[in-house]
Amino acid sequence: MKALDAIALTLLIVGGLNWLLVGLLDFDLVATLFGGQDALLSKIVYVLVGLSALYCLKFYGLLGTDRDRRTI
Repeated sequence: MKALDAIALTLLIVGGLNWLLVGLLDFDLVATLFGGQDALLSKIVYVLVGLSALYCLKFYGLLGTDRDRRTI
């Protein structure tokens, strides 16, 4: 599960940076790297970023918990 969390976080960072570039510079890095917004690879990346965002909703459950103070 730790690997999936890391992959999801990485994809969210990629998506966030891509939106930063779109917002500031009108430059879509994903589309540039993978052949345009309508290219299959670009769509796959966009879908994976979106799925990662949905997956990371689970992290809201960790907010407010103090993992260091828990005892097993």
